[in-house]
Amino acid sequence: MIRENRTFEELKVGDCAELKRSCTADDLIVFANASGNHNPMHLPHQDVDGDGKEDEVVAPSMWVGSLISAVLGNILPGPGTLYKHQVFTFKDRAKAGDDLVAKVTVLEKKDDRTVRLGTEVRRVSDDAVLLEGEAEVCAPTAKFQYEEQDLPGLVVQSHRHFDALLERAETLEPISVAVVAPEEANSLGGAILGMKAKLITPILVGQKDKILAAAKELGENLDGVEIIDQINDSAAANAAVDLVAEGRAHALMKGHLHTDVLLHAALRKERGLRIGRRFTHIFVMDVPGVSHPLLVTDAAVNISPDLPTKVDIVQNAIDLAHSLGMDNPKVGVLSAVETVNPSIPSSVDAALLSKMNERGQITGGMVDGPLAMDNAINLAAARIKGIVSPVAGQAEVLVVPDLDAGNMLAKQLTFISGAEAAGIVMGAKVPIILTSRADSDKSRLASCAVALVHQARLMGKI
Repeated sequence: MIRENRTFEELKVGDCAELKRSCTADDLIVFANASGNHNPMHLPHQDVDGDGKEDEVVAPSMWVGSLISAVLGNILPGPGTLYKHQVFTFKDRAKAGDDLVAKVTVLEKKDDRTVRLGTEVRRVSDDAVLLEGEAEVCAPTAKFQYEEQDLPGLVVQSHRHFDALLERAETLEPISVAVVAPEEANSLGGAILGMKAKLITPILVGQKDKILAAAKELGENLDGVEIIDQINDSAAANAAVDLVAEGRAHALMKGHLHTDVLLHAALRKERGLRIGRRFTHIFVMDVPGVSHPLLVTDAAVNISPDLPTKVDIVQNAIDLAHSLGMDNPKVGVLSAVETVNPSIPSSVDAALLSKMNERGQITGGMVDGPLAMDNAINLAAARIKGIVSPVAGQAEVLVVPDLDAGNMLAKQLTFISGAEAAGIVMGAKVPIILTSRADSDKSRLASCAVALVHQARLMGKI
């Protein structure tokens, strides 16, 4: 964007300009670090009044005031402007999640080449005035034009959504989990981590000598942990499914075996885990800077899903989102475009899924598509494209066209954007936890917590 300032000579009484800005919790964390103001009233996950509930995050008044300086420095008068004086009266409070509009209006041009301006900040949702006052500035005397450059990004490296999920899971009784072939250190370590966090009670199913060798490598003692000895991966997968059929296990966890072997056992006709839907994989992702957990599906099971499979992909994701506390999740069905193009099958499928949601064939959430990635998750991008939708720009679930796209998206978010990811398979009688050797400890714990919270909901415990 090209920016051009307004010199003192060009300014006229009545000239005005405004900027729109969304207030996020991460903005307030950055402001706390920059200003040194660590008042817990302005930070997420704090119970300031001692009522046992985390209070809504209130924006510092001076953060709201700083939006005025952005208008003055960027637009009116623009580059070259210097503050002389500012008076603020704060009428109301902004909170994380609010959309705000900051506005300045030229009130007077003085003989000493200074300018007096009226200043205000309003909340978009109800047009309430949060701040009003006056500024006096030295206006620029020389014309200046420049192409606005984005500053280096600041990302708050916190995973507060998973922190909240783990806190919630800690209030529940651990669930019994059949861990299939945990025969090397990484896969066994994930099960032990979940056990120590009191999220799961593992039953280890596989070759006992290899499981004990893995425990020795980790320096862990498996006393008191049930181990069911099996001769190979296939036998271990079938034995683990038997534990679910017998009611002894309420979830499965993948160990050191191919996913296909585990799912083949789960899909068997006799005493299997089918419930009439296709098995679908969901990444629950905690992406720094995103104000809610982001579900990405399907990224590990269905390679090139047809429309009936995508219906189950969407419905399974909505069901899991309910367990995670999203009462009416917003589902964005992704394509390369945001309009239906018969030459792009994913755009046609997206439109059909959206219509099926309207007709009650997919329930429990709001489904919209086709949406391109930018206008699915970014409100500004959606507005620029003129997309009017309760989903566009604020999707909580992203349904990808195929496994390639889902896997790439999830790994980009993980390794470029600093996200943590929990992996789970839905559509079975019980959740199936899928972890990767590259997963961090937090991701492994979050996978266990997602399974625990979902199964607790299915069993009527939450």
